[in-house]
Amino acid sequence: LDQGQLNKYESLELCRPVLAQGRKQLLEKWLKEDKMECSEELGDMVKAADPTLALSVYLRANVPNKVIMCFAETGQFQKIVLYAKKVGYTPDYIFMLRNVMRVNPESGAQFAGMLVQDEEPLADITQIVDVFMEQNMVQQCTAFLLDALKNNRPSEGPLQTRLLEMNLMAAPQVADAIMGNQMFSHYDRAHIASLCEKAGLLQRALEHYTDLYDIKRAVVHTQLLNADWLVNFFGTLSVEDSIECLKAMLQANIRQNLQVCVQVATKYHEQLTTNSLIDLFESFKSFEGLFYFLGSIVNFSQDPEVHFKYIEAACKTGQIKEVERICRESNCYAPERVKNFLKEAKLTDQLPLIIVCDRYDFVHDLVLYLYRNNLQKYIEIYVQKVNPSRLPVVVGGLLDVDCAEDIIKNLILVVRGQFNTDELVEEVEKRNRLKLILPWLESRVHEGSVEPATHNALAKIYIDSNNNAERFLRENQYYDSKVVGKYCEKRDPHLACVAYERGNCDRELIAVCNENSLFKSEARYLVKRRDMDLWAEVLNDENQYRRPLIDQVVQTALAETQDPEDISVTVKAFMASDLPNELIELLEKIVLENSVFSDHRNLQNLLILTAIKADKTKVMEYINRLDNYDAPDIANIAIGAELYEEAFAIFKKFEVNSSAVQVLIENVSNLDRAYEFAERCNEPAVWSQLGKAQLQQKMVKEAIDSFIKADDPSAYLDVVDTA
Repeated sequence: LDQGQLNKYESLELCRPVLAQGRKQLLEKWLKEDKMECSEELGDMVKAADPTLALSVYLRANVPNKVIMCFAETGQFQKIVLYAKKVGYTPDYIFMLRNVMRVNPESGAQFAGMLVQDEEPLADITQIVDVFMEQNMVQQCTAFLLDALKNNRPSEGPLQTRLLEMNLMAAPQVADAIMGNQMFSHYDRAHIASLCEKAGLLQRALEHYTDLYDIKRAVVHTQLLNADWLVNFFGTLSVEDSIECLKAMLQANIRQNLQVCVQVATKYHEQLTTNSLIDLFESFKSFEGLFYFLGSIVNFSQDPEVHFKYIEAACKTGQIKEVERICRESNCYAPERVKNFLKEAKLTDQLPLIIVCDRYDFVHDLVLYLYRNNLQKYIEIYVQKVNPSRLPVVVGGLLDVDCAEDIIKNLILVVRGQFNTDELVEEVEKRNRLKLILPWLESRVHEGSVEPATHNALAKIYIDSNNNAERFLRENQYYDSKVVGKYCEKRDPHLACVAYERGNCDRELIAVCNENSLFKSEARYLVKRRDMDLWAEVLNDENQYRRPLIDQVVQTALAETQDPEDISVTVKAFMASDLPNELIELLEKIVLENSVFSDHRNLQNLLILTAIKADKTKVMEYINRLDNYDAPDIANIAIGAELYEEAFAIFKKFEVNSSAVQVLIENVSNLDRAYEFAERCNEPAVWSQLGKAQLQQKMVKEAIDSFIKADDPSAYLDVVDTA
């Protein structure tokens, strides 16, 4: 040693006892002083005592594989790569890794990571994974692969599959977390889906399955799936697949899966179509599912089918309050269909049926159904609590099924005053059962009711029973004249007239009188009514009944009246209608026949004047028979109408002799008659007028005689001139 360096074999022999004595510091000293020849064998000997010292030996002996092994065993992995590049040596990394893994698994894991940290891995990753799995180091292998595969390359698909596979078999939750992070996308999805299902990760399995058969097999286990996730998962399926899956879920365990199926149906009913979903639930006779599904959409749907099926499902599941609500609030269901269903359903509570029939006017059907099924208490509930105003229709229905009168009467009494009396009367009247409500009507009147409908009904009953009907019609002030009059027209036209007259129902009264030839009643009414427009209507020449009406006005109505105003308006009406001949008839009746108006000056004047205008042959008769007319005025009018004899008769009758003789002289031009008249009355004024007339006719002698009789010398100059 002092003289120089020991050779390979000397070095081996010297070191053996030194190491045996545990004096490795001597060895370190000799190595530093370069006293020994380093060899692979020396390194192997030293390694058992001190791996670091052995590394120095291997480096000096240039044994690359042993150097790299020592680097690996001492955890100096970075130096391995640098050293290998430096000496141009490519070690068997997998062999080294396997050795390290056996000795120190943690160091092995670090070494494995170092091998793949560059862009180009120093060893095949698959082989590295094999080394991990030989030691069953799943956790460390997982960490290694997560780092090694972080770039998610397509070529790494098999490794991604292996990573997920090993964890699904050993640690499913880790696999679940890896898939949840969505790091990888190139693995074998079908294979992994199958493993997920076996590991109980159904949610992951469903995310990966594409075959409907597989999806249906997994989706039925809803107890292992998050409900919200599952509902959203259906959004990724086609319409047909969704329906098939729902069907499979209900088939597998309807009790367990129904709620989720309802949630899916509710969320996707527009895409899956409501009718398909209804058919689905019905195919499993799941009215509970139908009820909850439709209940979630019925308030927003306008589809009659949805509303009907919801009512049906609610009935089948005993949700009567909900049936009531929809029947009351919905405007979308088909009333006839719902009514028929509710009748067939025979519910313990008939209120839904009552509501539908009340809303859509099926009350008659309702009454028949309830009565025939011995559900009379619901009839009372209906008219007392639901809709009292429907009592009339209910009564009509009860009458149709021959219900006992006492029951009907009691029903009317219970609901008193909250319904339309007219409607009630109409219902009983068209069944000829008006008398049924007589006690009720009389009690209403006794209580002070002034409602026309009540009194109308009473009037009808009294008319039909001939019970002082006319008296009632004349004295009662509350009934409706038109209603009661119309009712009487076919039964007793006279009573119709009484009713119409009481209410001044002009057109109605005229019509009924014309139809039944009651012209006497019509005439009396017209005279008392004093309505010029009405007179104009009946006196129109287009009225075919005018002649018989005028006859009764002349013969009866005016003869009975004591009121001058009645006469006055009637006469004016005839004058306004330009009916002079008829007016003469009228006036003759009033004036010529003994009545209180016989001496009425204006009427006498009117009669004569009308005759002058329309029938001159009667003028002389009227002049002679009447005494209280305005003689001078009428005489002058007669002269204007060339009725000279009549004018003469008037003056003569009222001893206006000067005017009378003037008519004979000037109008009749008959001096002989004038002379006779003058002799008869022997008045100076008359003789004087006659003398003047005679003088004009050159009858001087006669004129002188007349002037002498008149004792009138005033015209003597005319006499002298003429003579």
